[in-house]
Amino acid sequence: MSTDNAIQHGQVTASYFWDDGSGINGDTGAPASGEPMQEGLAASPSWPLGTEGYVEYNGKKADFFIGDRGPGDPADGCNVLLDLDGKTFAKLTGEDWNGSSYTVSGGEGHIDVEYTITKWGDGHGTEGAPRPMGSGEECTDAVSPVPDERSGDDGKKDEKKDSGDAKDSKDTGDAQEQGTAATGKDGDGGQSGQTGTQASTAANDMSAVNFAATDAPLAAGALAMALIPALVVALLFARRDLVLAWVGHDRAAAWGEKAAALRDRGAEMGAAATERVRTAAADTVAAVRERLGRGA
Repeated sequence: MSTDNAIQHGQVTASYFWDDGSGINGDTGAPASGEPMQEGLAASPSWPLGTEGYVEYNGKKADFFIGDRGPGDPADGCNVLLDLDGKTFAKLTGEDWNGSSYTVSGGEGHIDVEYTITKWGDGHGTEGAPRPMGSGEECTDAVSPVPDERSGDDGKKDEKKDSGDAKDSKDTGDAQEQGTAATGKDGDGGQSGQTGTQASTAANDMSAVNFAATDAPLAAGALAMALIPALVVALLFARRDLVLAWVGHDRAAAWGEKAAALRDRGAEMGAAATERVRTAAADTVAAVRERLGRGA
């Protein structure tokens, strides 16, 4: 199992078992997961079935997956929180596994191991700190921060650094190539004339952009002219009692129609001028970009 995906780490007291339905040495029946009893199959009182990881003891390491429930009563008070299969337990302790009595030689039934979870299972159970069976108590002391060398963060940092160095090197090379192209230094002056022509063309194109930009105030002026009649109409309506008393209903109505016509005409002219300026500017910018692209 990979150590690059360590997601939980800690220390627990572990015992051993071998439940294959034989009834030998406290056998309680086949594993709850439905998997056959085998080396590497461990039992947890709370972790999801299918959870994967590994344990370490006295410099030895062994993979496991959660395939059964247990320990039962020994887990109370957060005492024994992991049941390893007998064969794995024997290898970690350097003892022998007795396949007839389902016992490990040496008489040692419990050991303190470091565990690392690399993948949570999708079976029934609860992720996180282990819990005794039938209890909501979280054994938080059994969980500690994942060491850097097991989390895989150092490797990821190195990969990011290498990627960043490669990008910086590429950017530097691109800048040097662009500098060479700009100066036209190829040893015989053959590139300098071409580069000068490209620069001149680009300058001419940019002057067209500037020319288009100078037309923008014209469009703004047209819009202002369009707003003046509208303001006049608004003023007339706001003070129409005074206007009517001065010029009469018929003349005031005629003036209102003319003002409305001027407003509409001004708006049309302003919109048309603005659209022409925008179109000319967009076409010029596109042409500049195209020529610069061909020059590159």
